[in-house]
Formats: sequence, structure tokens, C-alpha cells
Amino acid sequence: MSKGRAEAAAGAPGILLRYLQEQNRPYSAQDVFGNLQREHELGKAAVVKALEQLAQQGKIKEKTYGKQKIYFADQGQFDMVSDADLQCLDAKIVALTAKVQSLQQNCRQMEAELKELTSALTTPDMQKEIQELKKECAGYTERLRNIKAATNHVTPGEREQATELSDAILEGYPKSKKQFFVSGNSLSSCSLGVFAQECLIHLPPCLTGGSWDRDR
Repeated sequence: MSKGRAEAAAGAPGILLRYLQEQNRPYSAQDVFGNLQREHELGKAAVVKALEQLAQQGKIKEKTYGKQKIYFADQGQFDMVSDADLQCLDAKIVALTAKVQSLQQNCRQMEAELKELTSALTTPDMQKEIQELKKECAGYTERLRNIKAATNHVTPGEREQATELSDAILEGYPKSKKQFFVSGNSLSSCSLGVFAQECLIHLPPCLTGGSWDRDR
């Protein structure tokens, strides 16, 4: 046995007596060993020996439950507690329990706020995002300014005339409406005139001032 362990074993009876009186509740030798070994470096054999010694000296009480022995402080050394004192203690327990619950609730709220703040954007990130949004907004503003400044806008009347003309062409056009618009959009400037001539061929007589034959 090391010198430190030997000194701890020698002082074990006093340590255990004081511990049982302060706690004033029953413990097994294993419980006492587990609670005090780290703080006082007591071995289990020293704890068992000290508890048996204290019990033999009448300084603590010992009871056997099956194969296990329980040790506790001699209750005769404590003052009797009246019913009024017990009620007062119960009231304090209720008040402290309510306080603990309130503190726990506050802690949960603060943890939720901390989690929200942790997941939120930092100030530099927010400043960067603001600059990107301003840049994007400036781009949209410039596009809107260019649209308003354009002189080639189609008036509602012109749009209506174009719609009527395309509908009239499609009445005699041998292909589908989709193919008609695809052909017009894909034509180069050189072949646009040819496409226009083909469209004129398929115009109804009421718009060309004459008659036409679909098969000519």
C-alpha cells in the first residue's frame, strides 16, 4: 500500500462518520466507496473496515438486508423535527422546485435563441448579400430604362392587325400553326422575302383582291 493510500485509510473512520452525518441517509459500503474514492482516494477494503469499526463503536447504525449491509448515522444525535418544521421544509421544497422549473424554461428559451442566432447570417454575410441584391436591382433598373427608351414598341392596334393577318394566312397555310411560326423565326434575311411570297400565296382572296387556287 502506498504512503498516500495508507494515510487515507487511517483517516477513513473520521471521513466516513462526517459524511454519513452530513448526508443523513442510508448507504451501502459500495455506495460510500463510489461517492468518496475520487475525492479521498479510499480503497474499498478501507471503506468496509472503517464502516464496520464505526458500527462496533456505536457511532453509526448498521442494518442487514439479505446479503447487503446498510450504514447510516445514529438518529439519536439529531434534534426531533416537529410537524411545523416539516411543513416549512415542504413549502421550501415546493418553492425551490418552482424556481428550478422556471430557470429550466428560461434556459430552454435562451438555448433556442442562441441556436437561431447561430444559424443566422453574420454581419459581413448580410452586407455581402445586400450588395449583390443592389447590383441585381441596378441591372433590372437598367433593363427597364432601355425598354422605356425603345422606339420600336408594338401598339395594341398593330398587335391586333398582326394577329388578324397571321390568322388569315393560317387559314390557307398547308402546314401547322407551330411550323408556320418556327419557319418564320428561323429564316435568314435572304430567305425572308421568299417566305413572305409564300405567305401571300396562302392569303384568302378577300385580302389579296383576287382569287387563289390552293393547288396551284
